[in-house]
Amino acid sequence: MNREDLQERGKGHRQRLREKFEEGGLERFTDEEVVEFLLTIGTPRKAVKIPARQALKEFGSLSGVISASVDELKKIDGIGIKNALYLNLIHQTAGRYLRDRAAKMPYFSSAKAIFDYLFHSMRDLRREVFRVLYLNRQNELIMDQDLFLGSLTGSAVYPREVVTQALENRAAAMVFVHNHPSGNSAPSPEDKKLTRDLVFSAHLLSIQVLDHVIIGNNKYFSFADEGLIKGFVREFEQKFNQQISP
Repeated sequence: MNREDLQERGKGHRQRLREKFEEGGLERFTDEEVVEFLLTIGTPRKAVKIPARQALKEFGSLSGVISASVDELKKIDGIGIKNALYLNLIHQTAGRYLRDRAAKMPYFSSAKAIFDYLFHSMRDLRREVFRVLYLNRQNELIMDQDLFLGSLTGSAVYPREVVTQALENRAAAMVFVHNHPSGNSAPSPEDKKLTRDLVFSAHLLSIQVLDHVIIGNNKYFSFADEGLIKGFVREFEQKFNQQISP
């Protein structure tokens, strides 16, 4: 089959994808077809089925492909800078949409709400990301911020910086969220110690820590739901009372 025949065949396949999307959105699309459909926008004259398949194999899932960095995407044969930027744009646009939808809404009253808000952007990250949600007294989102990157055992999370950012944002409360690239959402001993230190530091300045949520593969662990946040607060108050007692 010559190049012209391949191009005509590719055009027909692209047209079928467009018609399929127009008829029912993405409901009947496989993950491979979604990636392929996105890649057709940046690659108008070449077949993109193989690059789409390779990207899914490399990054593990649709959300893994979309959340991959531009440099990582460019390493896939057939995905150039234009497509890499476009996929990254999709990821960042989705994140901004979720933030805008959550802004000024009492959205974070439970660990499930936090998980729903951040699952899309955090579940398939290959590095640990420590994110802080700053809330007002009504538990409305002021802003969220990625403060630290890398393993929590390999790169320190500084409670002083977390609290400083909370004061700058005039936050009354905070929620901490980080991901486990392994997919296991169970907290490590380092996670527990870090959370305890953060609760102590925040409590000194009358800033409430509502939760620390660890996101894994389709699941999460909530320090608040397990009673650990209240336990750290009680421990802080006991130590503080011992220090001031005559």
